[in-house]
Amino acid sequence: MANPYQVTPPPPPRRRSGGNVVAVIVLAVIIVGGYFALQSVNKDDSKPSASTSASPSAKPTAKDPGSPESSSDTSSAWKVGDCGGPDPAKAPDGYKRTGCSDSGATFKAIDIKEASILPGAIQCPPGTDLMIDVSISYGGGKSSGIPTNTVCGRNLSSDHPGDAGAGGGQLVKGDCVTSQAKEVACGGSGAQKVLGLVKTKSECPSGTTDPIELTMAIGRPYDVICTDG
Repeated sequence: MANPYQVTPPPPPRRRSGGNVVAVIVLAVIIVGGYFALQSVNKDDSKPSASTSASPSAKPTAKDPGSPESSSDTSSAWKVGDCGGPDPAKAPDGYKRTGCSDSGATFKAIDIKEASILPGAIQCPPGTDLMIDVSISYGGGKSSGIPTNTVCGRNLSSDHPGDAGAGGGQLVKGDCVTSQAKEVACGGSGAQKVLGLVKTKSECPSGTTDPIELTMAIGRPYDVICTDG
């Protein structure tokens, strides 16, 4: 009969085979090797690439005040006395600010007016040969931007269509028109001298024989052209 109080001794521990030891060593080598490889990659990533370090950084080009940043000049670009000329980048109706001694300068600003979206609301002074709408655009587009100012320009040449009677520019006292209110140079056939530009016929000055009533236009400062017929 077996002794119920006898304790069976635990079996002796098993010895690891040589194959298991080799596997552990190989695994350790792989882990250590992978760690050092990862460290090497991280160091390489922290350094600038050869192409970046060898390429010099782009230097900002000095901005030409005559070259607008976007499709139009900003409102602060123009002031009385500035000169300008055609802008080939915005042909055929584009202009840019230039030095008055530049070969491309064709006119000088004789007045700067606030912008208006109402046609005819801006009245430049007598002698204005051309009017240039100034606007600011965002995003570098070439479309019209936000109106800011109007430049009243006078040609640097001896050609001044804006002078009274010359047949160009804005209509002013001293100009001539046809019976259809079209501006023409004085001295031609059918030319009627403009004696005044008023709101009503009753405001025409003496000597007016043929006042021309115009279709009402919002913003235009006159509705009647007083002529001597």
